[in-house]
Amino acid sequence: MTAPTVIAPTVRQAAETLSQSLTPSILRVQHPGSLQSLATGAAGIALLHIERAHVGLGSWQTAHTWVKAATHNQISADDHACLYFGAPAVAFVLSAADADGTSRYRAANARIDTHLTALAHRRVDLALERIRDGQHPAFAEYDLLHGLTGIGAYLLRHAPGNDALGRILQYLVRLTEPLRTGGRSLPGWWARHGPNVKDTHAARGGHANFGMAHGVAGPLALLAQAMRAGITVDRQADAIGRICAFLDAWHHNDALGSWWPQWITMDDLRTGRSNQPGPGRPSWCYGTPGLARAQQLAAIATGDDHRRHLAEASLVACLSDPTQLNKLVDGSLCHGWAGVYQTTLRASRDALNSQISARLPHLTKLLTRHAARQFEPAGLLEGRAGLALALYTAAGAKPPISGWDTCLMIN
Repeated sequence: MTAPTVIAPTVRQAAETLSQSLTPSILRVQHPGSLQSLATGAAGIALLHIERAHVGLGSWQTAHTWVKAATHNQISADDHACLYFGAPAVAFVLSAADADGTSRYRAANARIDTHLTALAHRRVDLALERIRDGQHPAFAEYDLLHGLTGIGAYLLRHAPGNDALGRILQYLVRLTEPLRTGGRSLPGWWARHGPNVKDTHAARGGHANFGMAHGVAGPLALLAQAMRAGITVDRQADAIGRICAFLDAWHHNDALGSWWPQWITMDDLRTGRSNQPGPGRPSWCYGTPGLARAQQLAAIATGDDHRRHLAEASLVACLSDPTQLNKLVDGSLCHGWAGVYQTTLRASRDALNSQISARLPHLTKLLTRHAARQFEPAGLLEGRAGLALALYTAAGAKPPISGWDTCLMIN
């Protein structure tokens, strides 16, 4: 479905206004180490200008200025580097620039990929050692933003033949196998800390996170997307099944809608009931849109028509519920309208019917309305760059050329 011609110029203008507000002067207030951050730094803003150059609205020189800013300092490839920071983040940006088949940064990316591959193997080794010791992980070991799922997302799109991808998929299969703690069997991805890592009070007993950003929806989406691409390892389908069974066990379908909790704690596990009273914010990061998309991808990969109908119906119901939509208060990708729009567009292109795509014009209007509001952060994940990218998508009502939304694990 294409955006109405009367709306598209307005949406594009809103995107241009945001883009023009992101000038290199904002880099003066950034910590030098944050420049290579995809979430908040120059790397994420470079993605915006790369997409603008791909569609002919900006220059490659402007995009290159931001790429240079993102790579101004030594690029980190230590054990904390991830899709959203360091070598994987920079490699992702450079690959986005080459997405149209033109070699702009291929040589530079080849050098980075050597370090990225070594990083992926080291992180898998550390994770497997932790599993052998019978310890539960921090979600930064496996999640999309900080963990091996994010590195796997980059490899799947840009280096699918890399043996590091196979090892990450094998690790994720192991991650889905239960671990016993204190006589209790817990999901292998049960985080040893609370949902807020810094909140020591909430850390008692740990938690199982459902979300796309920090939870099991991210690994589910990667396992499914790899399977769709014909890249599989032993017991990959079993791992997808275990995650889906877990989501089924905590799925709510009641007067408040079809929804999943953001996370469960040890107390929730003991009682068999989530302490969350109803649907949370319908965001990409933790809400129904992200969880529905991950399950839609899993259903397509495994040929599960029932799950596919459930996932798509849950998304439609969420997008049709003013009570849930009113919980969105900003335009960001992570937890605002931009993430909802981008996730919905991707889901609509795989949907069995037109019910999801029918919601896109209304979401476009809401997205544009929020773009006009005061919005201070500059970066990709929670700032103006991410909002502008979603607006450019909405203006054309088609996926981005750069494939930038791979970092959301929705395509």
